[in-house]
Amino acid sequence: MKNRSPSTGSGSSVLSSIKYEHLLAGISGGAISTLILHPLDLMKIRFAVNDGSAKVPQYSSLANAFRTVLKQEGIKGLYKGVAPNVWGSGSGWGCYFLFYNSIKTWIQAGDAQQQLGPTLHMLAASEAGILTLLVTNPIWVVKTRLCLQYESGVSTSTNDTYRGMLDGLRKIYKTEGLRGLYRGLVPGMFGVTHGALQFMTYEEMKEFYNRYRGVPFDTKLTTKEYLFCAATSKLIAAAATYPYQVIRARLQDQHHSYTGSWDCIKKTFKYEGIRGFYKGLAPYLLHVTPNICLVMLVYEKVTNK
Repeated sequence: MKNRSPSTGSGSSVLSSIKYEHLLAGISGGAISTLILHPLDLMKIRFAVNDGSAKVPQYSSLANAFRTVLKQEGIKGLYKGVAPNVWGSGSGWGCYFLFYNSIKTWIQAGDAQQQLGPTLHMLAASEAGILTLLVTNPIWVVKTRLCLQYESGVSTSTNDTYRGMLDGLRKIYKTEGLRGLYRGLVPGMFGVTHGALQFMTYEEMKEFYNRYRGVPFDTKLTTKEYLFCAATSKLIAAAATYPYQVIRARLQDQHHSYTGSWDCIKKTFKYEGIRGFYKGLAPYLLHVTPNICLVMLVYEKVTNK
């Protein structure tokens, strides 16, 4: 069995590891799941930034939030920010799968039979997550702000009102510069551990199950088995890392102002306690569990040869 350090090798060897079907699989899975589940993502964001102030609408429950949005903003209200969400999720998952599998193949030196173990799975997933975040963060900023454009009870300035994704990118860059497009990057970097933990758990679960069955570790699973591994790995990662989602959403919110991540953490804890870091968890879990199942299933089926 070949052994190779991820720190060795030429740039050409990295490029030779790129498989564009992983990009296509990620884009397909990310875009499809986002179109279906966007309303839950919108609710997660609105609950996450709700610090109890009069600046944002107050919802007593997830059902009440859906009823209120439908009454005040109509069906379109449930799909605010869907365009950047589809672009961000599609390109994000596409880049992530492309980077992750390219890095993993490079570490394996092209030998797909080489098992990496949890440490190298975590390393490949972390590197892929950082690269993907740098590419997609501006899209997530616009998505968050479009999701937080309320049509009742909240005043906004002309510069805070966006007609769409491109208009949002243009206005944010004009009024806040490049820094505005990368708001939430620091907690987003922490969120890389979420993806890394999820992918490490997912890969290890698949390999453990195949060893248990007494078959090669890279043997393809059934649809139900892929779904179980995807859902379990996502729930484990979400339970461990969810607070970064709240901090990131609040830093990107145009209705609040924080000097940085630490300022947001201090104020959230001071006024809302530990519970403040878990606002929006219910719609988040309802959103991401079927989301990741769809993404991973499409990915596995597209790349299954």
